[in-house]
Amino acid sequence: MLTDKFFAIAELGHEATLWLLIVLSVFSVAFILERFFTLRKARGQSEKVALRVRETLQSNSLNEIEELSRDRDSFEGRALTYGLRHIKERGIEGLEEVFNSYALVERGSLDRYLNFLATVGSNAPFIGLLGTVFGVMDAFRGLATSQGDASAVMLGISKALVATAVGLMVAIPAVIAYNYFQRQVRSILNNLESVRDLCLAYAKSLKAKGG
Repeated sequence: MLTDKFFAIAELGHEATLWLLIVLSVFSVAFILERFFTLRKARGQSEKVALRVRETLQSNSLNEIEELSRDRDSFEGRALTYGLRHIKERGIEGLEEVFNSYALVERGSLDRYLNFLATVGSNAPFIGLLGTVFGVMDAFRGLATSQGDASAVMLGISKALVATAVGLMVAIPAVIAYNYFQRQVRSILNNLESVRDLCLAYAKSLKAKGG
């Protein structure tokens, strides 16, 4: 019967879901560590640029933007390099599109592995629940052959609940890390927008001086 086939699957399903969750947890920890160090470095560089942008605004000296563009280690510095090159070759026309295109390209590197963390965070509890269902099915089937020994089924159910606990343990750090990294990415992109506006102001000032 089809039901018997499902019970046969349940015998292996509980262990399989646990192993799957362990594999997902290993990848999650690896990606969390990689994103933490990568985005911390990018965020630190971005904060330095943001500080220099504030100083530029306070001094009202837009010429300092050329000095900012020499910072090739930050996303903002590289964006300014492309922006100033565009200004020299083609003027202010299309400058905003240059920054927007750059942001779209760089966002891919900033968002790397975040989709995986989001997927693990949203699906690991369901994988754990599936493992628990398999374990409960196996436990009750064992009760039928244990001549009414309730301790056997209780032990089986307690083991089955391990899958749900492991699923939550995998999901919670992934969700926390995903939300944290998303805030870091948004902060970097917001700084990039402020640099774009500063570059536009610089281009307009050059145009006013020239004409």
